Amino acid sequence: MMKIDKKKLIAGILTLVIAACSYVVTEYLREEPMVSGDGLTVQFIDVGQADCALLECGGEYMLIDGGNRDDSQLVVSFLEQQGVKELKAVVCTHAHEDHVGGLPAVLAVYPTKAVYAPTKTYSSSVFDKFVYYTDQQGLEITIPAPGDRFSLGQAEIAVLGPVKSYAETNNTSIVLRVTYGQTNFLFTGDMETEAENDMLDYWGESFDWQSDVLKVGHHCSNTSTGYRFLNEVDPQYGVISLGKDNSYGHPHKEPMSRLRQAGVTILRTDELGTIQAVSDGKEVTFTWQNQSAVPENVEPTAQVFIGNKNSKNFHSPDCANLPSEKNAVEFSSYQEAVDAGYAPCGSCLG
Repeated sequence: MMKIDKKKLIAGILTLVIAACSYVVTEYLREEPMVSGDGLTVQFIDVGQADCALLECGGEYMLIDGGNRDDSQLVVSFLEQQGVKELKAVVCTHAHEDHVGGLPAVLAVYPTKAVYAPTKTYSSSVFDKFVYYTDQQGLEITIPAPGDRFSLGQAEIAVLGPVKSYAETNNTSIVLRVTYGQTNFLFTGDMETEAENDMLDYWGESFDWQSDVLKVGHHCSNTSTGYRFLNEVDPQYGVISLGKDNSYGHPHKEPMSRLRQAGVTILRTDELGTIQAVSDGKEVTFTWQNQSAVPENVEPTAQVFIGNKNSKNFHSPDCANLPSEKNAVEFSSYQEAVDAGYAPCGSCLG
């Protein structure tokens, strides 16, 4: 009868157990993030030619921007209607009045756990009031750095920008990516193309920017949402916060054209009123205030980009620097040109 070595038997069993546990852990890590509860709700509040969004997840609330000073009562009343008692975070993306204006009134009413902004000083009376009411709560403004993270219920918020210092206030906008389960929302404040591209360079080619919902930058101004940035984010939905018949001419035709070329469903507060997005962790659904209006459900429109065989740059068809016909090559998409080794023209696509 064969004698059994108990030490070897026990060692073998332990090896199998460890291997099995390792497999279970590995498979668990491969799964998509698990979420439960009522989901993530994002309300893009109609504050006219300004920005304001209220996020709720797991009974916790975060406010991103507060509209203009004249929107103060509107924003406070909206939060009251939503049953807000406390804010986990208030984010002022940048110091312009159409983003910080309503935040002093919010901070005067609602206990808040953290306040974020890209600066602690700015030469305006409304920003001074923002600082004052932050101080009154015993808080200090936190200037977040790229890579900082915090949570809202089961949603995870990552700070992606700005990655440099800028003289242009719009470019100092805090950029937040809100992840809930398999869904992502990207908030860019009024960040312009220069800072968008710096941010892409900072995070590198391996970073996955894809987001289901893009809060379109700078009220859909032609200074923001550049070709390169939009190509990387590749959103399914674009929400534009703006006022009807505003004096700035927003939304500008250039970024609207880029959004349409990308097949983005466009939702505008000047047409739909307050817009609500709800994520269950797998998909995002929308409702809006003005039920007689509908979003612009866009199919991708045909777009040709012209490459220069000599310089290896590519251009939009209306660029002043197009190559001669013999040196030109056509691409049916921005990505096709990039994949072929061509770089975007700094004048028309930068």
